[in-house]
Amino acid sequence: MSGPERTGPDAGTGVDLSRRRLLAWSAAIAGTAIAPGVMLYEVAWGRPPAEAASSKVRWGMLVDLNRCPKDCQACVSACDRENGLPAEKTPTSAQWIRKIALKDARGRERAIPMMCQHCADPPCVDVCPTGASFKRADGIVLVDRHTCIGCRYCMMACPYGARSFVHEPTTAQKPEVPRGKGCVESCTLCVHRIDRDGRPACVEACEATGNRALLFGDLNDPNSEIAKRVAGFGGAAVRADLRLDPGVRYAGL
Repeated sequence: MSGPERTGPDAGTGVDLSRRRLLAWSAAIAGTAIAPGVMLYEVAWGRPPAEAASSKVRWGMLVDLNRCPKDCQACVSACDRENGLPAEKTPTSAQWIRKIALKDARGRERAIPMMCQHCADPPCVDVCPTGASFKRADGIVLVDRHTCIGCRYCMMACPYGARSFVHEPTTAQKPEVPRGKGCVESCTLCVHRIDRDGRPACVEACEATGNRALLFGDLNDPNSEIAKRVAGFGGAAVRADLRLDPGVRYAGL
């Protein structure tokens, strides 16, 4: 024979109360899991998920090596400041843009800013087992740190050595650029700025020096300055033989 039916404020004791507590804890746990993702898309990348990037645009950069002094590090310093990367580098420090020295057949040296090339056919995306490496419709290649497992396959696949693995705990993080130990990261073209109609920090820093070696814009827009310069004077791709169609091009290479 069953006992009397419970009513009133204590009716939820026993199994019902336990079930409600379980659901409450589940909701709380889900909230902590979702919150970083919300920050990543809505704050860090600058646009709500409902406003998708458009394939009508392809963001790119043209580097004029004739205007890029060998000893200038303005773009590197600006990138570090903007993205919360350590200014004092160790052999394992993350670095999203670096200057590398190349010599041509005549022995002439050029200092080339090297970063993620934001390829149309990125090999880092092809080898990623979790989908953490992905390309937006507007051509920007990114890493979702919430699904990156740190396997580093993308680092091995990148022919430009443009990706870094975060070995140390991250400090002094920027709210718009979440980082984390155990993840792979690389240049984002300052996507949080682009989504607010801005320009990458390296471009503004280079312009401030008066060198104006970096030009950013829409490669798909024939009326944009970058598209006109690439069409008129050419823009060489590093490792063009790989046919990856990078979004970063070099004049004077």
